[in-house]
Amino acid sequence: MDQQDYFQPLARRPDDQNMNEASNDSDTDMGASASASASSAAMRPGNIFASPTAHSRKQGRMSRSSAPRPIITPTSPLSSTIPHNTLPSAPASPPTPAPSPTPTQRVPDWSTAAEHEDSQIKNTRALFSDMNRPERLRLLGELLNLCDSHELSFVAEFVSPRLKKDPFMVLPTELCFRILECVDDPTTLARASQVSKKWRELVNDDTAWRLLCQKFSYRGLSREERSEEDDPGDEEEESSRSQWLQPSRPSRSEDTAAKEQLDGAGLGAAGEGLRTQSLDRTSKRKELFQRSKATTYRSHFKQRYQVETAWRQGGHCDARQITPEQGVVTSLHLTKKYIVVALDNAKIHVFDTEGYHQKTLQGHVMGVWAMVPWGDLLVSGGCDRDVRVWNLATGYPQFTLRGHTSTVRCLKMSDAHTAISGSRDTTLRIWDLKKGLCKHVLIGHQASVRCLEIHGDIVVSGSYDTTAKIWSISEGKCLRTLTGHFSQIYAIAFDGKKIATGSLDTSVRIWDPTDGKCLAVLQGHTSLVGQLQMREDILVTGGSDGSVRVWSLADYQPIHRLAAHDNSVTSLQFDNTRIVSGGSDGRVKVWDLKKGTLVRELSTPAEAVWRVVFEEEKAVIMAARGGRTIMEVWSFAPPEDDFEDFRSSSPMSMPDHSSDDLYSHPPTRPVSALPSAASAPALQQVSNANPTSDNDTPMPDVGMPA
Repeated sequence: MDQQDYFQPLARRPDDQNMNEASNDSDTDMGASASASASSAAMRPGNIFASPTAHSRKQGRMSRSSAPRPIITPTSPLSSTIPHNTLPSAPASPPTPAPSPTPTQRVPDWSTAAEHEDSQIKNTRALFSDMNRPERLRLLGELLNLCDSHELSFVAEFVSPRLKKDPFMVLPTELCFRILECVDDPTTLARASQVSKKWRELVNDDTAWRLLCQKFSYRGLSREERSEEDDPGDEEEESSRSQWLQPSRPSRSEDTAAKEQLDGAGLGAAGEGLRTQSLDRTSKRKELFQRSKATTYRSHFKQRYQVETAWRQGGHCDARQITPEQGVVTSLHLTKKYIVVALDNAKIHVFDTEGYHQKTLQGHVMGVWAMVPWGDLLVSGGCDRDVRVWNLATGYPQFTLRGHTSTVRCLKMSDAHTAISGSRDTTLRIWDLKKGLCKHVLIGHQASVRCLEIHGDIVVSGSYDTTAKIWSISEGKCLRTLTGHFSQIYAIAFDGKKIATGSLDTSVRIWDPTDGKCLAVLQGHTSLVGQLQMREDILVTGGSDGSVRVWSLADYQPIHRLAAHDNSVTSLQFDNTRIVSGGSDGRVKVWDLKKGTLVRELSTPAEAVWRVVFEEEKAVIMAARGGRTIMEVWSFAPPEDDFEDFRSSSPMSMPDHSSDDLYSHPPTRPVSALPSAASAPALQQVSNANPTSDNDTPMPDVGMPA
């Protein structure tokens, strides 16, 4: 059948009389449209199918097809005459998604092209370039209408990447930063940094990571930790932010670990001479490394994220016996350079922050019941009624301050040259540590001074006479007396705005230091409240009933009630994220401050836990285990392998893997330093009898010295 017979009207073809009327009309219209298009294409000068072989292939292909297809173009009149639901649709996508196109996939391969195809392609490009937009659309429509499914898939793969736009390449940089600020998932940011160089440049900016640190309640970077290229305007912005960026010291009388974190200027290097050369070099390398490991909020967030993960389910523990003789730990402090432990056997042991023993301070003749470090200075007091000033670098005493007539029960320092002591002789004394003299004697209490707290020029003391007093350090006189408790005061907290006192009458009272009025009475404990810490608008209390309670100082309502221990809470500390409590039941527990849930239990149960202190990456536990006094040093610092890329701009430096892998490798300490799984059975419960001969009100709870 020749081409003219193929396009004959269907009425003249007797063999097609059985076809339905609708098909006849449709085929006639399509045939006529194809004939017209072919005729116009043949008459056009510079026809793109000028090749004889191509023309013959075109005729043979058209003669073999069952019916010509209509040419659908964006401007084709068929689109307006044929109903929308009957228009031909695009071929279905492949069942398996194709990989992301690459530049090599977008370039057609002409390696198998015939010799004459090169000139034809040149002519086609020249012809297409001379066309206007409607002509180009019609030509593209004709070409696409001649393609099969495989060819259309190639076109789709070729065209689709060219139609996509990267929003971060189009939008202004400021708007891109605002978009990234809305991302509160670190894994999402880490993966976004791997998209392209532009994305990595935007994600590595500190803007999003600073807000992410705030959302996760991580502390802000100090000025020393900032890199030199940081924007100076950030400091002004940070100074106006909330107090989560500023470290604060705890108010508990036995704990000044956070205060030592603020005292960076007072730390000297005089004590390095007593250490071995290997420890000296290691310490210096670590100090230099600590200063440079987190210089941007991105690296700071990564470090904090890994530390928080280790607190939840990791950490390295070094356990060791600190003294062959048995003794009750009366005070424990963790500073940037030292771990200082005081015992009721008159000895003070000094360790480095890794738990290695440096020296033993001997001079007291009876138990040491209070001490406070300040840089390389240590002030201690005990049952021998003396206040001693030590140089931690040399291990020698500087002064022996005498004046108290009974046991020195509490000690605090207001600055590097002033110390305040409280005694069972009912007085407080203010000492000049430069001259080794007593500046003021504060008289007013009628019974033993049990606790005190300092803020600025104000010291607040709590006594067994059921009162608390506010004193001026510079003037050496009593400003106000706080009355309201019905029994002895054992704990006190003061942040400059409010005063909290815990008493044997089971209540906690909140006072206004400006006028001495009682703002609230917090009820809930069923026994002595011996542990207090205040931080911003949060107060955490621990009692001899074994419970830990979290209070809001904004409305004086309880936030969490934690059944923490089976016996007295002997140690308590919290920060922006967690609460760490130790009890006479021999357990140390970590709690989530916001949720009020148990995060984990540190270490294995002991006979008794005397003291627990912690800072961001370290915790120290003093406990009685197997009749021995054991010190456990827990480190939650990121693995050293990850330190090197803290300053790296590589998008892979932010991990998105499970945190279990970060701390799955064994610690680097020798095996002998690790706690034994088969520890000796408990011989007997450590006695908490008062070793002094001074008469005083006995402590009713087990595990806390009177």
